[in-house]
Amino acid sequence: MGRVSEVGGQVQGQREGPEREAQRDAILAALTPVVQGIAATFGPVCEVVLHDYRRPERSVVAVAGSLTGRAVGGAMSEIGLRALSRGDAAEDELNYLTRTGTGHLVKSSTMLLRDATGAVFGALCVNVDADAVERARALLDALAGPVAVRALDPVTTFGNDIDAVVDALVDAHQDTTWAALDRPGRLALFRRLDERGVFAVRRAVEQVAGRLGISRASAYSYLSQSRDGAPEGEGPEGEATAGGAGPGRPAEHTPDTAPAITPDTLNTPGPSEAPGTRPAPQGERP
Repeated sequence: MGRVSEVGGQVQGQREGPEREAQRDAILAALTPVVQGIAATFGPVCEVVLHDYRRPERSVVAVAGSLTGRAVGGAMSEIGLRALSRGDAAEDELNYLTRTGTGHLVKSSTMLLRDATGAVFGALCVNVDADAVERARALLDALAGPVAVRALDPVTTFGNDIDAVVDALVDAHQDTTWAALDRPGRLALFRRLDERGVFAVRRAVEQVAGRLGISRASAYSYLSQSRDGAPEGEGPEGEATAGGAGPGRPAEHTPDTAPAITPDTLNTPGPSEAPGTRPAPQGERP
């Protein structure tokens, strides 16, 4: 009885051997066009190699690309030999870096092929020219500018409506509410808006005033003083400044010593331009 069982096992093994080999051959045949497809998709920086571990000395059965210089019938590398030595316990190796004999840096992935029983019999390997990728990254970094500066990049408002652009600039440069700003902060806000060209736009003073919730006359006065230096005394809208009213007593009105800005004088040259081009002071604030 034992002899019969032994013979039966040998017959079964002989039948399974050809079937298993046929299955492995079919898997390799199915993957051969995949090799060409992957390489064509990623272009000349990519090489794809299909290995049959049943014949280590000539394991390459399909190849597309030329990073490693191998051809069909070529031998497996030490990476394949390592996988072969581990047998069915071997695992895929993904995204590892290595160098070719010519010094090229290559990023590779080795994906093992298994038959229906889970036995390892080959591998699909994808190699990418990491040197070429690094050169492309360096070019993109140069075009994009230094990474350290990117966190400080200003936000630019693009649009067809200039009013929306002005409103966005006011909001971007107003650190807190208008009511919470002291007088130096309010002057600084107008100075920043002026430096960014907001008041070069027609009717921008009126729009800024509306955005901040103040009168047009106050906006013109703040702009005038931000350009010429705020004098001591009372600021716009009855604000007390240095030398003016203190707590518990009404603000005392004192005239500005800086020239007033009105719609007619808003876009006249500043003090840094040729003498005689700036209009004479017009007395009290509007």
